[in-house]
Parts: sequence; C-alpha cells; structure tokens
Amino acid sequence: MFVRFICNAVLSKRILYIFLFVLGNFLLSAQSNRLILTRAKTAMADKDWFTAAQYYNKLYNRDSSDVAVQFDYAEASRLNFDLDIAFRLYNKVVSIDNGKIYPLCFYWIGQILKNKEQYKEAKKWFTKYSKIKKGKNKSAPDYYAVKSKLEIEACDLSLILIKNPVKQKVEHLDTNINSKVSEYAAFESDSTLYFSSLKSTGKKDVNEVNLNKIYSSEMRKLKWQKVKALDTSINATYLHNANTCFSEDYKQMIVSRCKAKNATEYTCELYLGNYVNNKWQPLVKMPSPININGVNTTQPSFGKMNGKTVLFFASNRSGGEGNLDIWYCLQNADGTFENPVNCGKKINTPDDEITPWFVNEQKTLYFSSTYHKGLGGFDIFKSEFKENDFTEPQNAGYPINSSYNDIYYSVNKTRDRAYLSSNRVGSYFENKLNCCNDIYRFEIEPLSIPPKPVDTLQLLKGQMKVLCPLTLYFHNDEPDPKTKNITTTKNYETTYNEYKMLVPQYLNEYPKGAEGEQKTVAINKVENFFADSVDAGFEDLKRFSDLLEKVLLKGETVKITMKGYCSPLASTDYNVNLAKRRISSLRNFFNQTKNGWFVKYIDNKTPGEGKIIYEDVEIGELLMSKVSDDLKDKRNSVYSPYAAQERKIQIIAVSFE
Repeated sequence: MFVRFICNAVLSKRILYIFLFVLGNFLLSAQSNRLILTRAKTAMADKDWFTAAQYYNKLYNRDSSDVAVQFDYAEASRLNFDLDIAFRLYNKVVSIDNGKIYPLCFYWIGQILKNKEQYKEAKKWFTKYSKIKKGKNKSAPDYYAVKSKLEIEACDLSLILIKNPVKQKVEHLDTNINSKVSEYAAFESDSTLYFSSLKSTGKKDVNEVNLNKIYSSEMRKLKWQKVKALDTSINATYLHNANTCFSEDYKQMIVSRCKAKNATEYTCELYLGNYVNNKWQPLVKMPSPININGVNTTQPSFGKMNGKTVLFFASNRSGGEGNLDIWYCLQNADGTFENPVNCGKKINTPDDEITPWFVNEQKTLYFSSTYHKGLGGFDIFKSEFKENDFTEPQNAGYPINSSYNDIYYSVNKTRDRAYLSSNRVGSYFENKLNCCNDIYRFEIEPLSIPPKPVDTLQLLKGQMKVLCPLTLYFHNDEPDPKTKNITTTKNYETTYNEYKMLVPQYLNEYPKGAEGEQKTVAINKVENFFADSVDAGFEDLKRFSDLLEKVLLKGETVKITMKGYCSPLASTDYNVNLAKRRISSLRNFFNQTKNGWFVKYIDNKTPGEGKIIYEDVEIGELLMSKVSDDLKDKRNSVYSPYAAQERKIQIIAVSFE
C-alpha cells in the first residue's frame, strides 16, 4: 500500500509537471500570437503590406483554420501583389463564411479574377457582392455596393474590347530602359527619353537611401543608350523626384518632389525650373495655390485649352470627388497661375484619377482611373474638351489597356508615338510578378486626323452578344405544374419571384441529415446557387432588355434564339412541353416588361423601324444527366443545386439583320 501511494504521488507530480509545462507553453504561445497580431496590425496601419503579410503568414502557419487570420492574411497579400496567395485565402474564407462576416471576399475575388482576364467568372463574384442587403449585413459599404455594379458592366465591356482590339501594336522597351524596379512617366523629346525610376546607375553606398530620380537616354542608331540621371539641380538629393513635364517652348520644367508618408504612400509638391543661358536653373517650389501644405500635388503636364496654356496635375485637395482628382489651372502671361479648377464629375470619381496628359491637337485629355469601366487596375481613358466641358470618358482600348495598371499616357514631341507605363504580364520584376511598372510605346495616327467617334450601335450589339448564353432558372415543374400545355400566362419575372420565395424551403430540405461543417457547406451551396445563377440570370435579363430597347430605337432587326432544358423527373414528351412553357414565359416577359414597350416590335412590318424575331430550339431533359430522377428522393431530385442547374432556359444567341 505504501509503495502504491509513493508511486501514485510520483505519478501525480509528473502529471502536474506535464500540465504546468503544457499550460506554460500554451500561455507563451497565446502571448506570442497576440504580439505577432499587434505587429501585423501596426504594419497594416503603416501600409507596410510586405511586413504585415509576413506576420500574418506566421499566424496562419500556427492555425490555418482561423478565418479571421485567413482574411487578414489575404488582405495583406493582395495589397502586397501576392495575388495567387490572396485568391486562395479569400476562397478559403468564402467556403466557410460565405459572405456573412467577410462579404468583401466576394468583391476581391472578382477583382483578382479580373486581373487574370477571367471576366465571366469575375462578373459572378461582383454580382454576388452587389446582392448583399445592407439591412442584413451592415458591413457592406456603400462604395463597394456601387462599385460592384460598375464592375459587372466593366466585365462585359472588357470582353468586347478584347474581341475588338485597337490596331496599335504595343512595344515593351528593352533593358536599356526598363529594369526590375519601376520605370514610369516617360516623355520623348528630340530623340531623348526622359523618365522616372528607382534604379541606380552606379555603385551604391550601403548607407545610401535609394530615391526616385529622373533619368534620360538618347536614341542612336535606333537603340537607346545608357541612361543617365539628371544633375542635382533637377534631382534633389533628399527627396524622391518624378513626373517631368516641359512647357511648349521647353523653357520651363516642372517636377514632382515627394517624401514618404508611410511605407507605400507619398506626399508630393511641384517644383518649377527655367532654362536660362543654355542651362536649367535650380528648381523652386511652386507657391500657393498650386502647392498646399499637407496636400498631395503631383503628376504635372502642360496643355493648351482655348488658346491658353494650362497646367494639369493630380491632387487630393479639398473640393474634389475623392482621393486623387485631376485639376487644371491657367497660366497667365507673366508666368503666374490662376486658382486650380477641378475637371468635374465626368472625369473625377470616388477613386483615384491620375497621370493627366492633354493632346492639344485633338483637344483631348488622357488620364488613368480605377473607377471608370476598364479591363482591370488602372485603365487609360480619353475625354474631349468641348464647349468648355469634358465629355464622357472613353476607354482607350485593348491592348493599350491590359488587365493590370496602365498609366502615364504621353505623346512624343514629333506626335507620332505614344508612351505608357504598365505592370502588365511581361514586365520585368525582381521577385514578385506584376509588382513593378515598365515603359511601353506604340505608333499613333497623325494627330491632325480627328479621333474616330465611338460606334455606339456596335457597342450595344457587342454588349448584347456578351450576355449570351443568358441562362434563366425555374423551380421544379414550373410554370404551371402537372399540365401538358405548351404556353403559359406567367412571365419569367413572376416565376423568378415565386422561385425566390422558396429559398427557405431549399435551405431546409437540401442540408437535411448533414451536421457541422457539412451542413454549412450544403447551406452555402444553396445560397450560392440562388445568388450566382438565379439572381445573376435575372439581372442579365434586365440588362439585355435595356440594351434591346436601345438597339430597336436605332431601327435594327434583332433575332433572339431560345433553348429550353429540364431535369429528368418526367417523360421526355412531358419535358418537351415544359420546355416550351418556359420559353413562353420568357416571351411573356418581353411582352409585359416596360409596360409592354416591346410588343410593337415583335415581327414589326413597318419599314425603317426596329423588329424582334424569335427563334426557338426546344429540348427536353439534358443529355447524360447525373441528377437523381427518383421522386421519393426530393433532396437530390428537386432541392439539390445540381438538379436546379438543369431546370433552365437560355437565350443562346442574338443576331442582327
């Protein structure tokens, strides 16, 4: 007994030591995690995305199931241009959360897919985000709600732009100019290229802080020569120097000089220098109202509007539309400048509008924006200055624009070439794809030729074609169940609304029998089907009808080809009739929507007016269907998202005669 007591005492002491050891390690680990998280959040606040990503990576490696860490790590990775990591992490969050706590995952997955030129997939995610109801989820900001709807249209437009490229061939400048760091803000004058870069042209002192400088390179025998940094009268030795512009007579130069605000942002001011006695005088900071203390004023360029010299620049000063806006101010005869004027709401948006360049001959402002409808990142846009106002911006087209950032459009002095900077695929980088901008150029038509007007009819037709195949979904045996009729009095909008009312029933029936994470996944599948397929299809139908109205008003004949499908829960004959009823409901939609506006155009015989022609391609159940046809197994044959995917009709094509 005594021996047993001693053994038990020893054993208890060992257990106590083990418990204390484990508890100590747990407390140390928890304390360490809190410290790492604090440092990660501090780095994010300082916009030091690289450091933040490293800290979140440590936390993720310790507990990869923590959804909050997954999301924060995804955010830091996206901002640090680690898009593949961000994409994987956002999808992990969505697989469990499905937009309930982290709805912005939908939006950012869409943006990353847009960068990858997967526009149809990106559109689905933007649509998912746009459907989030603020009453249900207060974390959906108004900005993203509006922006996601613009991105849906931008995805459609991107497909059209890629299918209809501009004729210019974009050339990537070689390594005599471009390096593994960023090169940008190029301007060619008299066979000399001026540009900005963080590169170093000589041996670098280990204690030297690397600053952006303005460089030049001469063209000899069709080859760019070794680049040279401009002297210290232009390149300050204590600030970043960037964004050169010259006056029309090349007697004045304006440069942005910038200092770091945090790890990734800068505050810039404009400095002006005069060319006197064949030499550039030291640059002097421009006075108010050009520069304002604490305000970012950058990216200058000269132009002429209504015969007067104008200085354009980007600035986040008050009185704008948000973030960086494009401003301009007139230069007086004595060289002074008048008060800056905002370019207005057609140009400026809640996002950044940057890198203005005014082409005098065409009275057209070129600039870059992330808000106007583009292919991804910053796109280059153009807007004509007409009757003292700027027109609606137009996308400069593909391949001038890419799915990444395209900025700093400029035209050379001889007016036969244009330059831009981009981090598109193919740009040089040191250790991270798409991290850095390179300089590109392309030939342009003589500026004496007026710019071609946009063919709005072709654009409308293109947008309609991009929406096809346009897929619409139905509940089982709808419309008009248990009949063999081939027509219905319901229109598709009615069946859509009735279908949406059944969502709670689907959420109850399909997850039956599942527990824990399996149940969550089943619920997510149902929610995603209604958001990605049912809702998205109806939104596309409304968009299609809006475009159809505009095309008909231009006198076009439009042929709409429809096709019906069914799941295999009845005989083929029954399914054929059901497919016809579903097509009938879509015809009824066009007859009744917009207060019956389309009726007069259906088989319209009036010469010169628009006309709608319907073409039906009926089919019963889908070939090789893997969906259950067991009526007793309603979970899989009726309420399964896989079965629901087969109960559909499509506008498979639209053509114009």
